[in-house]
Amino acid sequence: MPAIRTSSALTAHALLLDMDGTLVDSDAAVERVWRDWALKHGLDPAEALKVVHGRQGYATMAELLPHRPMSENHAENREMLAAETADTDGVVPIAGAPAFMRAVADLPHALVTSADAPLATTRMGAAGLPMPQVRITAECVGASKPDPEGFLKGAAQLGFAPEDCVVLEDSEAGVAAARAAGMRVIGVGPRAAAFAPDVHVADLSGVSVTAGPDGTFTLTVG
Repeated sequence: MPAIRTSSALTAHALLLDMDGTLVDSDAAVERVWRDWALKHGLDPAEALKVVHGRQGYATMAELLPHRPMSENHAENREMLAAETADTDGVVPIAGAPAFMRAVADLPHALVTSADAPLATTRMGAAGLPMPQVRITAECVGASKPDPEGFLKGAAQLGFAPEDCVVLEDSEAGVAAARAAGMRVIGVGPRAAAFAPDVHVADLSGVSVTAGPDGTFTLTVG
């Protein structure tokens, strides 16, 4: 695996932000719900939790129960989303996220998350973070990350080409989706380091934002 830079400056026209693990620390809630699901289906929770992050629930289920009809995955995914939305215990902002969101408030940015709209609204609210005006949630796409559809739609809604966008992501599926979309990636948190983002930070306190005179902005990492 190529070396990951931990200090760099990336210039962009637009920013695409994952939510869980990137802006919001929801790991405890995610893992509570999915551990119960794994036990219900006779699966090893530790193995199941290796693949849950970043994907929509039905896609995780398809990975873990490959012979089950997709219609059952979609039906159970609706139940899982409701359970996750009801569980906000321990949902807090990633370190540096409040200041980061203030820094990008007037810059082109979008939320691109595998959560549906109610879950995204609940978790952003529980973490005390503002909801971006442009947001691509589960209802907006036909394919889950690692498919690039969500990031491509986010870029299109902001009015920028993929190569002009920088993505912030924490998961393997999310980094792969950003790569497939032709975008540069800042990996956030401990999971992301293993998936070869362009640069990596422990949390958002390691990212500063400077607006340029030409409509671009620079993300300085490290």
